[in-house]
Amino acid sequence: MTITMLTPAFIPPQQLAEAVKRQGYGVLNAEGLSRLTGIALSDMNAIQADWNDLPPDNFLKDGGRYRRRRHSCFIASGDTLLQAPHRAHYQPLEYNALHGGMHRLFEPMSAQLLQCPLWPALLLAAAGICSTVKGIRPWYIEAHQFRIDTSNGIGRPTPEGAHRDGVDFVAIVLVNRHNVNGGESRIFEADGPNGQRFTLSEPWTMLLLDDQRVLHESTPIQPTAEGGYRDTLVLTFRSGAFLDAV
Repeated sequence: MTITMLTPAFIPPQQLAEAVKRQGYGVLNAEGLSRLTGIALSDMNAIQADWNDLPPDNFLKDGGRYRRRRHSCFIASGDTLLQAPHRAHYQPLEYNALHGGMHRLFEPMSAQLLQCPLWPALLLAAAGICSTVKGIRPWYIEAHQFRIDTSNGIGRPTPEGAHRDGVDFVAIVLVNRHNVNGGESRIFEADGPNGQRFTLSEPWTMLLLDDQRVLHESTPIQPTAEGGYRDTLVLTFRSGAFLDAV
């Protein structure tokens, strides 16, 4: 069976903020992300191996064993990026009906990853786009490394379905995909009938979403050969404070 993957409409990095303002999202290809961050693709590819050492996500309520992850938090203010003390990830039930209402404490990201030149360049560049869209302010960033694998069959990047994260912006960076079909990105207007669908297939493509205007999800992945997986980096940007229980 042939599965057609729809390619997103890539834009140059200088148009990303305007696209997010206009339609609630924008997508950069790998060259665009390299230009946005000033980091060569070869240096980006050098950190892909860090996704090989993610511990299992032990909080999956569907009983699955298909997701591995790490999580760390940061604060971006102007050209300064600070790592926040390690903390649990929290989402209210209104944003995540499956895993909301829990404080989920994951293992932190590796020091090796956080010391690579891409890390501050990516977070500060994305925070700069957020400030262009909504005004200059400190951004409270939660960073999630994900590997969705197919060792037990189907892998589900978003088992909660189409959702918002309760933040201002969400950036989804495809780090790698290997021996899988699926993983289609779907975007829906929060207050309208329109939607978009496409597949991020090239490593280091980035989808930036206005979380207050659109919902998003990624469809399940299926193995095409043994050892199939999909690696992503998800960054959420929130003004004021990290999301936590009131």
